[in-house]
Amino acid sequence: MISRIDLRGDALPEGPALRDLLPRADFDVAAALEKVRPICEDVHHRGDAALIDSAERFDGVRLDQVRVPAAALTRALQELDPAVRAALEESIRRARIVHRAQRRETHTTQVVPGGTVTEKWVPVERVGLYAPGGRSVYPSSVIMNVVPAQEAGVGSVALASPAQADFGGLPHPTILAACALLGVDEVYAAGGATAVAMFAYGTESCAPANMVTGPGNIWVAAAKRYFTGKIGIDAEAGPTEIAVLADDTADPVHVASDLISQAEHDPLAAAVLVTDSADLADAVEKELDPQVAATKHVDDRIVPALSGRQSAIVLVDGIDEGLRVVDAYGAEHLEIQTADAAAVADRVRNAGAVFIGPWAPVSLGDYAAGSNHVLPTGGCACHSSGLSVQSFLRGIHIVDYTRDALAEVAHHVVTLAEAEDLPAHGAAIKARFDWKVPQGK
Repeated sequence: MISRIDLRGDALPEGPALRDLLPRADFDVAAALEKVRPICEDVHHRGDAALIDSAERFDGVRLDQVRVPAAALTRALQELDPAVRAALEESIRRARIVHRAQRRETHTTQVVPGGTVTEKWVPVERVGLYAPGGRSVYPSSVIMNVVPAQEAGVGSVALASPAQADFGGLPHPTILAACALLGVDEVYAAGGATAVAMFAYGTESCAPANMVTGPGNIWVAAAKRYFTGKIGIDAEAGPTEIAVLADDTADPVHVASDLISQAEHDPLAAAVLVTDSADLADAVEKELDPQVAATKHVDDRIVPALSGRQSAIVLVDGIDEGLRVVDAYGAEHLEIQTADAAAVADRVRNAGAVFIGPWAPVSLGDYAAGSNHVLPTGGCACHSSGLSVQSFLRGIHIVDYTRDALAEVAHHVVTLAEAEDLPAHGAAIKARFDWKVPQGK
Protein backbone atom coordinates (compact mmCIF):
# COMPACT_ATOMS: atom_id res chain seq x y z
CA MET A 1 0.00 0.00 0.00
CA ILE A 2 2.86 2.39 0.80
CA SER A 3 6.19 2.55 -1.00
CA ARG A 4 9.69 2.52 0.49
CA ILE A 5 12.68 4.75 -0.10
CA ASP A 6 15.95 3.31 1.18
CA LEU A 7 18.54 5.99 2.01
CA ARG A 8 20.79 3.74 4.09
CA GLY A 9 24.41 3.04 3.36
CA ASP A 10 25.49 6.07 1.37
CA ALA A 11 26.10 9.60 2.58
CA LEU A 12 22.97 11.70 2.28
CA PRO A 13 23.18 14.46 -0.34
CA GLU A 14 22.86 18.11 0.63
CA GLY A 15 20.09 20.65 0.10
CA PRO A 16 17.92 20.34 -3.02
CA ALA A 17 19.45 16.98 -3.95
CA LEU A 18 18.11 15.46 -0.72
CA ARG A 19 14.72 17.15 -1.10
CA ASP A 20 14.43 15.69 -4.60
CA LEU A 21 14.69 12.16 -3.17
CA LEU A 22 11.72 12.64 -0.87
CA PRO A 23 8.03 12.06 -1.67
CA ARG A 24 5.82 15.03 -2.52
CA ALA A 25 2.39 15.48 -4.11
CA ASP A 26 1.96 17.13 -7.50
CA PHE A 27 0.32 20.49 -6.79
CA ASP A 28 0.61 22.86 -9.74
CA VAL A 29 -0.67 26.21 -8.52
CA ALA A 30 0.70 28.00 -11.60
CA ALA A 31 -1.52 25.91 -13.90
CA ALA A 32 -4.55 26.50 -11.69
CA LEU A 33 -3.83 30.23 -11.68
CA GLU A 34 -4.89 30.60 -15.31
CA LYS A 35 -8.20 28.89 -14.57
CA VAL A 36 -9.07 31.04 -11.57
CA ARG A 37 -8.17 34.34 -13.26
CA PRO A 38 -11.48 34.69 -15.18
CA ILE A 39 -13.45 33.54 -12.11
CA CYS A 40 -11.83 36.23 -9.97
CA GLU A 41 -12.34 38.93 -12.59
CA ASP A 42 -15.99 37.95 -12.95
CA VAL A 43 -16.43 38.72 -9.24
CA HIS A 44 -14.60 42.01 -9.78
CA HIS A 45 -17.00 43.11 -12.51
CA ARG A 46 -20.31 41.56 -11.43
CA GLY A 47 -20.01 41.30 -7.65
CA ASP A 48 -22.74 39.32 -5.89
CA ALA A 49 -24.24 38.16 -9.18
CA ALA A 50 -20.99 36.38 -10.02
CA LEU A 51 -20.94 34.74 -6.58
CA ILE A 52 -24.51 33.51 -7.01
CA ASP A 53 -23.79 32.13 -10.48
CA SER A 54 -20.63 30.47 -9.19
CA ALA A 55 -22.51 28.74 -6.36
CA GLU A 56 -24.98 27.38 -8.88
CA ARG A 57 -22.18 26.17 -11.17
CA PHE A 58 -19.84 24.64 -8.60
CA ASP A 59 -22.07 23.87 -5.60
CA GLY A 60 -25.33 23.00 -7.35
CA VAL A 61 -27.50 25.54 -5.55
CA ARG A 62 -29.05 28.87 -6.57
CA LEU A 63 -28.70 31.46 -3.80
CA ASP A 64 -31.10 34.27 -3.01
CA GLN A 65 -28.32 36.15 -1.25
CA VAL A 66 -24.67 35.58 -0.44
CA ARG A 67 -24.61 36.78 3.16
CA VAL A 68 -25.90 34.32 5.71
CA PRO A 69 -28.85 35.70 7.72
CA ALA A 70 -28.27 36.22 11.43
CA ALA A 71 -31.20 33.93 12.18
CA ALA A 72 -29.43 31.04 10.45
CA LEU A 73 -26.40 31.45 12.73
CA THR A 74 -28.60 31.51 15.81
CA ARG A 75 -30.56 28.47 14.67
CA ALA A 76 -27.37 26.50 13.88
CA LEU A 77 -26.07 27.06 17.40
CA GLN A 78 -29.41 26.18 19.01
CA GLU A 79 -29.60 22.92 17.05
CA LEU A 80 -25.95 21.93 17.55
CA ASP A 81 -25.32 18.58 19.22
CA PRO A 82 -24.45 19.40 22.87
CA ALA A 83 -21.39 17.15 22.77
CA VAL A 84 -20.09 18.90 19.65
CA ARG A 85 -20.76 22.27 21.25
CA ALA A 86 -18.83 21.30 24.37
CA ALA A 87 -15.91 20.10 22.26
CA LEU A 88 -15.86 23.31 20.21
CA GLU A 89 -16.02 25.45 23.34
CA GLU A 90 -13.06 23.59 24.86
CA SER A 91 -11.11 23.93 21.61
CA ILE A 92 -11.81 27.68 21.62
CA ARG A 93 -10.81 28.00 25.27
CA ARG A 94 -7.47 26.29 24.75
CA ALA A 95 -6.74 28.19 21.53
CA ARG A 96 -7.36 31.48 23.33
CA ILE A 97 -4.92 30.56 26.10
CA VAL A 98 -2.13 29.94 23.60
CA HIS A 99 -2.87 32.78 21.19
CA ARG A 100 -3.46 35.44 23.84
CA ALA A 101 0.08 34.83 25.06
CA GLN A 102 1.44 35.56 21.56
CA ARG A 103 0.41 39.23 21.47
CA ARG A 104 3.43 41.50 21.25
CA GLU A 105 3.70 44.70 23.27
CA THR A 106 4.91 48.10 22.15
CA HIS A 107 8.62 48.42 22.93
CA THR A 108 10.82 51.53 22.96
CA THR A 109 14.60 51.29 22.56
CA GLN A 110 16.83 54.22 23.49
CA VAL A 111 19.52 54.14 20.81
CA VAL A 112 21.38 57.21 22.10
CA PRO A 113 20.47 59.97 24.57
CA GLY A 114 17.60 61.83 22.90
CA GLY A 115 17.11 59.20 20.20
CA THR A 116 14.57 56.40 20.42
CA VAL A 117 12.96 53.87 18.11
CA THR A 118 9.62 52.45 19.18
CA GLU A 119 8.10 49.36 17.60
CA LYS A 120 4.32 49.50 17.75
CA TRP A 121 2.17 46.52 16.78
CA VAL A 122 -1.05 47.35 14.96
CA PRO A 123 -3.65 44.81 13.79
CA VAL A 124 -4.89 44.79 10.21
CA GLU A 125 -8.26 46.50 9.99
CA ARG A 126 -10.30 43.79 8.28
CA VAL A 127 -9.70 40.14 7.48
CA GLY A 128 -11.57 37.60 5.39
CA LEU A 129 -11.30 34.05 6.69
CA TYR A 130 -11.99 30.90 4.69
CA ALA A 131 -13.33 27.61 6.01
CA PRO A 132 -13.30 24.80 3.43
CA GLY A 133 -16.28 22.66 2.48
CA GLY A 134 -16.51 19.72 0.12
CA ARG A 135 -15.13 16.39 1.33
CA SER A 136 -15.38 17.29 5.01
CA VAL A 137 -16.67 20.01 7.29
CA TYR A 138 -14.07 21.98 9.25
CA PRO A 139 -15.43 23.97 12.21
CA SER A 140 -11.97 23.52 13.71
CA SER A 141 -10.59 25.70 10.90
CA VAL A 142 -13.06 28.41 11.86
CA ILE A 143 -11.57 28.38 15.36
CA MET A 144 -7.97 28.31 14.14
CA ASN A 145 -8.52 31.39 11.95
CA VAL A 146 -10.90 33.44 14.08
CA VAL A 147 -9.19 33.11 17.46
CA PRO A 148 -5.77 34.54 16.47
CA ALA A 149 -7.46 37.34 14.49
CA GLN A 150 -9.57 38.28 17.50
CA GLU A 151 -6.65 38.02 19.92
CA ALA A 152 -4.63 40.28 17.61
CA GLY A 153 -7.37 42.90 17.92
CA VAL A 154 -8.64 42.80 14.32
CA GLY A 155 -11.71 45.04 14.30
CA SER A 156 -13.64 43.47 11.42
CA VAL A 157 -13.73 39.71 10.86
CA ALA A 158 -15.74 38.05 8.07
CA LEU A 159 -15.85 34.38 7.13
CA ALA A 160 -16.73 32.53 3.94
CA SER A 161 -17.52 28.86 3.43
CA PRO A 162 -19.04 27.11 0.41
CA ALA A 163 -22.80 26.95 -0.11
CA GLN A 164 -24.23 23.50 0.56
CA ALA A 165 -27.17 22.23 -1.48
CA ASP A 166 -28.10 19.88 1.37
CA PHE A 167 -28.61 22.87 3.66
CA GLY A 168 -30.56 25.18 1.39
CA GLY A 169 -27.55 27.04 0.09
CA LEU A 170 -26.14 27.86 3.51
CA PRO A 171 -22.67 26.74 4.64
CA HIS A 172 -22.64 23.61 6.77
CA PRO A 173 -24.55 24.25 10.04
CA THR A 174 -21.59 23.23 12.19
CA ILE A 175 -19.55 25.95 10.48
CA LEU A 176 -22.31 28.44 11.25
CA ALA A 177 -22.55 27.25 14.86
CA ALA A 178 -18.78 27.70 15.33
CA CYS A 179 -19.09 31.25 13.98
CA ALA A 180 -21.89 31.95 16.44
CA LEU A 181 -19.84 30.60 19.35
CA LEU A 182 -16.99 32.92 18.36
CA GLY A 183 -19.21 35.96 17.89
CA VAL A 184 -18.63 36.18 14.13
CA ASP A 185 -21.88 37.40 12.59
CA GLU A 186 -20.61 38.32 9.10
CA VAL A 187 -20.65 35.04 7.19
CA TYR A 188 -20.93 34.39 3.46
CA ALA A 189 -21.94 31.37 1.39
CA ALA A 190 -19.02 31.56 -1.00
CA GLY A 191 -16.40 28.98 -1.86
CA GLY A 192 -13.08 28.51 -3.58
CA ALA A 193 -11.57 31.26 -5.70
CA THR A 194 -14.79 33.28 -5.65
CA ALA A 195 -14.58 33.66 -1.88
CA VAL A 196 -11.01 34.96 -2.09
CA ALA A 197 -12.03 37.34 -4.91
CA MET A 198 -14.99 38.57 -2.85
CA PHE A 199 -12.68 39.53 -0.01
CA ALA A 200 -10.05 41.02 -2.33
CA TYR A 201 -12.35 43.19 -4.46
CA GLY A 202 -15.43 43.56 -2.29
CA THR A 203 -18.98 43.24 -3.60
CA GLU A 204 -22.36 44.84 -2.88
CA SER A 205 -22.72 42.62 0.19
CA CYS A 206 -19.13 42.32 1.36
CA ALA A 207 -16.63 45.10 2.00
CA PRO A 208 -13.07 44.37 0.79
CA ALA A 209 -10.60 42.97 3.30
CA ASN A 210 -6.94 43.77 3.90
CA MET A 211 -6.01 40.12 4.31
CA VAL A 212 -7.32 36.62 3.56
CA THR A 213 -6.38 33.53 5.54
CA GLY A 214 -7.50 29.94 5.80
CA PRO A 215 -6.84 26.56 4.21
CA GLY A 216 -8.46 25.37 0.99
CA ASN A 217 -7.98 23.42 -2.20
CA ILE A 218 -5.75 24.26 -5.16
CA TRP A 219 -8.25 26.85 -6.43
CA VAL A 220 -8.08 28.73 -3.15
CA ALA A 221 -4.27 28.58 -3.26
CA ALA A 222 -4.25 29.84 -6.85
CA ALA A 223 -6.59 32.71 -6.01
CA LYS A 224 -4.36 33.70 -3.10
CA ARG A 225 -1.40 33.80 -5.47
CA TYR A 226 -3.44 35.87 -7.95
CA PHE A 227 -4.16 38.52 -5.32
CA THR A 228 -0.75 38.57 -3.63
CA GLY A 229 0.28 42.22 -3.48
CA LYS A 230 -3.30 43.48 -3.48
CA ILE A 231 -4.15 41.79 -0.19
CA GLY A 232 -2.19 39.99 2.46
CA ILE A 233 -2.38 36.21 2.61
CA ASP A 234 -1.27 33.62 5.13
CA ALA A 235 0.04 30.99 2.70
CA GLU A 236 -0.75 29.01 -0.43
CA ALA A 237 -1.82 25.90 1.43
CA GLY A 238 -1.28 22.61 -0.36
CA PRO A 239 -2.33 19.06 0.54
CA THR A 240 -1.91 18.17 4.19
CA GLU A 241 1.22 16.28 5.34
CA ILE A 242 2.41 14.22 8.25
CA ALA A 243 5.96 13.03 8.78
CA VAL A 244 6.83 10.69 11.65
CA LEU A 245 10.43 10.33 12.78
CA ALA A 246 10.56 7.08 14.74
CA ASP A 247 12.96 4.48 16.06
CA ASP A 248 12.44 0.99 17.45
CA THR A 249 10.86 2.37 20.63
CA ALA A 250 7.80 3.56 18.69
CA ASP A 251 4.53 1.65 18.78
CA PRO A 252 3.66 0.59 15.22
CA VAL A 253 -0.05 0.74 16.05
CA HIS A 254 0.30 4.43 16.94
CA VAL A 255 2.44 5.23 13.92
CA ALA A 256 0.09 3.51 11.48
CA SER A 257 -2.98 5.19 12.96
CA ASP A 258 -1.34 8.62 12.74
CA LEU A 259 -0.36 8.12 9.09
CA ILE A 260 -3.93 7.08 8.30
CA SER A 261 -5.37 10.05 10.22
CA GLN A 262 -3.83 12.50 7.75
CA ALA A 263 -4.41 10.32 4.71
CA GLU A 264 -8.17 10.52 5.27
CA HIS A 265 -8.17 14.23 4.43
CA ASP A 266 -7.59 13.96 0.71
CA PRO A 267 -6.23 11.64 -2.03
CA LEU A 268 -3.21 13.98 -2.26
CA ALA A 269 -2.52 13.94 1.49
CA ALA A 270 1.03 12.91 2.33
CA ALA A 271 1.98 10.34 4.99
CA VAL A 272 5.72 9.80 5.50
CA LEU A 273 7.51 7.62 8.04
CA VAL A 274 11.24 8.20 8.51
CA THR A 275 12.90 5.49 10.57
CA ASP A 276 16.20 3.73 11.23
CA SER A 277 14.37 0.54 12.18
CA ALA A 278 13.52 -1.92 9.40
CA ASP A 279 11.56 -3.92 11.97
CA LEU A 280 9.38 -0.91 12.76
CA ALA A 281 8.87 -0.27 9.04
CA ASP A 282 7.69 -3.86 8.57
CA ALA A 283 5.39 -3.67 11.59
CA VAL A 284 3.83 -0.38 10.46
CA GLU A 285 3.16 -1.80 6.99
CA LYS A 286 1.42 -4.81 8.55
CA GLU A 287 -0.67 -2.49 10.74
CA LEU A 288 -1.86 -0.34 7.85
CA ASP A 289 -4.03 -2.97 6.16
CA PRO A 290 -6.33 -3.88 9.08
CA GLN A 291 -6.55 -0.29 10.33
CA VAL A 292 -7.44 1.05 6.89
CA ALA A 293 -10.04 -1.69 6.42
CA ALA A 294 -11.69 -0.73 9.71
CA THR A 295 -12.22 2.96 8.92
CA LYS A 296 -14.14 5.19 6.45
CA HIS A 297 -13.06 7.01 3.28
CA VAL A 298 -10.92 4.06 2.21
CA ASP A 299 -11.18 3.97 -1.57
CA ASP A 300 -11.71 7.67 -2.27
CA ARG A 301 -9.08 9.11 0.06
CA ILE A 302 -6.94 6.87 2.26
CA VAL A 303 -5.73 4.25 -0.21
CA PRO A 304 -4.95 6.81 -2.96
CA ALA A 305 -3.11 8.94 -0.39
CA LEU A 306 -1.02 6.14 1.12
CA SER A 307 -0.22 4.57 -2.24
CA GLY A 308 0.49 7.87 -4.00
CA ARG A 309 3.91 9.27 -4.81
CA GLN A 310 3.56 11.71 -1.90
CA SER A 311 3.68 8.97 0.76
CA ALA A 312 6.48 6.57 1.69
CA ILE A 313 8.46 4.83 4.40
CA VAL A 314 11.98 6.28 4.31
CA LEU A 315 14.74 4.11 5.79
CA VAL A 316 17.82 5.87 7.19
CA ASP A 317 20.95 4.78 9.04
CA GLY A 318 20.21 6.61 12.30
CA ILE A 319 18.30 9.39 14.02
CA ASP A 320 20.90 11.97 12.97
CA GLU A 321 20.26 11.06 9.35
CA GLY A 322 16.53 11.00 10.06
CA LEU A 323 16.71 14.56 11.35
CA ARG A 324 18.44 15.64 8.16
CA VAL A 325 15.68 14.02 6.13
CA VAL A 326 12.78 15.59 8.04
CA ASP A 327 14.49 18.99 7.98
CA ALA A 328 14.87 18.69 4.22
CA TYR A 329 11.23 17.62 3.94
CA GLY A 330 9.89 20.48 6.11
CA ALA A 331 6.64 18.76 7.09
CA GLU A 332 3.43 20.54 7.98
CA HIS A 333 3.08 18.16 10.94
CA LEU A 334 6.09 16.32 12.37
CA GLU A 335 5.77 13.67 15.06
CA ILE A 336 8.84 12.57 17.01
CA GLN A 337 8.38 9.04 18.34
CA THR A 338 11.87 8.12 19.47
CA ALA A 339 13.79 7.53 22.66
CA ASP A 340 14.29 10.91 24.37
CA ALA A 341 11.81 12.45 21.96
CA ALA A 342 11.95 15.93 23.52
CA ALA A 343 15.71 16.18 22.96
CA VAL A 344 15.34 14.99 19.38
CA ALA A 345 12.50 17.48 18.79
CA ASP A 346 14.69 20.28 20.08
CA ARG A 347 17.05 19.66 17.16
CA VAL A 348 14.36 20.01 14.50
CA ARG A 349 14.80 23.11 12.34
CA ASN A 350 12.01 22.85 9.76
CA ALA A 351 8.43 21.92 10.59
CA GLY A 352 5.08 23.65 10.82
CA ALA A 353 4.39 22.03 14.19
CA VAL A 354 6.23 19.34 16.15
CA PHE A 355 4.46 16.71 18.25
CA ILE A 356 6.56 15.02 20.93
CA GLY A 357 6.17 11.41 21.96
CA PRO A 358 3.29 8.92 21.86
CA TRP A 359 0.76 11.10 23.68
CA ALA A 360 0.83 14.14 21.40
CA PRO A 361 -0.56 12.92 18.07
CA VAL A 362 -1.35 15.31 15.23
CA SER A 363 -5.08 14.80 15.85
CA LEU A 364 -4.64 16.55 19.20
CA GLY A 365 -3.15 19.56 17.45
CA ASP A 366 -5.93 19.55 14.88
CA TYR A 367 -8.53 20.13 17.55
CA ALA A 368 -7.60 20.72 21.15
CA ALA A 369 -3.90 21.17 21.96
CA GLY A 370 -4.28 24.95 21.88
CA SER A 371 -1.82 25.22 18.99
CA ASN A 372 -2.85 26.38 15.52
CA HIS A 373 -3.45 23.84 12.76
CA VAL A 374 -3.17 26.28 9.84
CA LEU A 375 0.43 25.41 8.96
CA PRO A 376 2.86 25.67 6.03
CA THR A 377 2.79 22.78 3.53
CA GLY A 378 4.81 21.66 0.53
CA GLY A 379 8.17 22.23 2.24
CA CYS A 380 7.33 25.86 3.05
CA ALA A 381 8.08 25.19 6.71
CA CYS A 382 11.71 25.75 5.71
CA HIS A 383 10.93 29.49 5.50
CA SER A 384 7.40 30.12 6.80
CA SER A 385 5.40 29.79 10.01
CA GLY A 386 1.90 28.69 10.81
CA LEU A 387 -0.98 31.05 11.49
CA SER A 388 -0.68 32.99 14.74
CA VAL A 389 -1.55 36.32 16.31
CA GLN A 390 1.55 37.75 14.58
CA SER A 391 -0.01 36.95 11.20
CA PHE A 392 -2.58 39.67 11.81
CA LEU A 393 -0.23 42.30 13.26
CA ARG A 394 1.97 44.88 11.55
CA GLY A 395 5.06 46.26 13.21
CA ILE A 396 5.52 50.03 12.79
CA HIS A 397 8.77 51.75 13.77
CA ILE A 398 8.40 55.21 15.32
CA VAL A 399 11.58 57.28 15.22
CA ASP A 400 11.95 60.15 17.72
CA TYR A 401 15.24 62.13 17.80
CA THR A 402 16.06 65.46 19.41
CA ARG A 403 18.13 68.14 17.65
CA ASP A 404 21.23 67.18 19.59
CA ALA A 405 20.75 63.47 18.85
CA LEU A 406 20.45 64.18 15.14
CA ALA A 407 23.44 66.53 15.22
CA GLU A 408 25.56 63.82 16.79
CA VAL A 409 25.06 61.41 13.88
CA ALA A 410 24.43 63.89 11.05
CA HIS A 411 27.89 63.63 9.51
CA HIS A 412 27.51 59.84 9.20
CA VAL A 413 24.15 60.23 7.47
CA VAL A 414 25.60 62.77 5.02
CA THR A 415 28.61 60.57 4.33
CA LEU A 416 26.46 57.55 3.55
CA ALA A 417 24.10 59.60 1.38
CA GLU A 418 27.01 60.87 -0.69
CA ALA A 419 28.50 57.36 -0.89
CA GLU A 420 25.23 56.20 -2.42
CA ASP A 421 25.14 59.22 -4.79
CA LEU A 422 21.97 60.53 -3.18
CA PRO A 423 23.03 64.09 -2.32
CA ALA A 424 19.49 65.29 -1.62
CA HIS A 425 19.36 62.83 1.28
CA GLY A 426 22.38 64.58 2.78
CA ALA A 427 20.94 67.99 1.97
CA ALA A 428 17.84 67.14 4.01
CA ILE A 429 20.16 66.79 7.01
CA LYS A 430 22.25 69.89 6.26
CA ALA A 431 19.12 72.03 5.89
CA ARG A 432 18.42 71.58 9.58
CA PHE A 433 21.73 73.09 10.65
CA ASP A 434 24.19 75.78 9.64
CA TRP A 435 26.27 72.74 8.85
CA LYS A 436 28.53 73.37 11.73
CA VAL A 437 27.89 69.91 13.02
CA PRO A 438 30.83 68.68 15.08
CA GLN A 439 32.68 66.09 13.04
CA GLY A 440 33.81 62.73 14.35
CA LYS A 441 31.37 62.57 17.21
